Amino acid sequence: MPFGLPFWEPDYFALINLLAIAALYLWAAGRAKRITGQSWSIARTISFLSAIAVMIATYLGPFSAWSHTAFWPHMMQHIAIMMVAGPLIVMSSPITLTFINLGPHGRRNLVKVLRSRPMKLITNPYFGWFLFAFVLLGTHVIFVMEWILTDHDAMLFIERPVFLAATLIFYYPLMGNDLIAKRPDAGVRVVSLGLMMIPETVLGMVIHFAPIPLYPTYVEASFTSGLDPLTDQKFAGALMWALGMVLDGIGVMIASLQWWREQEKETDQLERQEARETQSRPT
Repeated sequence: MPFGLPFWEPDYFALINLLAIAALYLWAAGRAKRITGQSWSIARTISFLSAIAVMIATYLGPFSAWSHTAFWPHMMQHIAIMMVAGPLIVMSSPITLTFINLGPHGRRNLVKVLRSRPMKLITNPYFGWFLFAFVLLGTHVIFVMEWILTDHDAMLFIERPVFLAATLIFYYPLMGNDLIAKRPDAGVRVVSLGLMMIPETVLGMVIHFAPIPLYPTYVEASFTSGLDPLTDQKFAGALMWALGMVLDGIGVMIASLQWWREQEKETDQLERQEARETQSRPT
């Protein structure tokens, strides 16, 4: 841990926005019950609120307060947003909730957007995988990382939104079923989640096994933080390497469970259809 630093960062801009988004989701969930006559899924609501809680802890907690002084808290920010908050947001089905709360005209426009060519490109799992990998690896190039670390606005208004957008684009077609126009096959979803371990492992290994500190900002900060910059860097790489694989493994298990449920439903439908055909045959 860095010496003498606070455990939180008073980023009220992020806090107000995240709380406003959480309140908007809860309002929409309550309104959905009045529109449809059915309660909005508690599991989805918990998923969304959990994502907001993770983002608040990540953007205002020690990971943010220490991210300019030590490398491993900065890496934990990436892990928390890209591998925890992002999937939780996708599984909370915010697009479905939006669709329910729109009027007829708004619903038609939303469907047009979801079926548009740009959206089909964005929701292609290959595009999402390469975007996720590009953002993860590209932001850790030395000159890019130094720019982010030395410019607070770059971190707040560029890095954070880009990371979150890449995460949502990657997970949207792979987890849940939030009104996506063309959902990839279950096997593609499972394989895509599994293959994400490749860029995470590559990044973690490069950072962990680098013989010298890669980022001058953390070397300079070590004079006041009391941390050895190379040890800090090796720990950050190990976190991305090991913890990333664990969280990706959980994602693969969730996708596999969804695959199994889909197969079970399809089998039940075939069995019912076969039973109806058998009953309709003349004896």
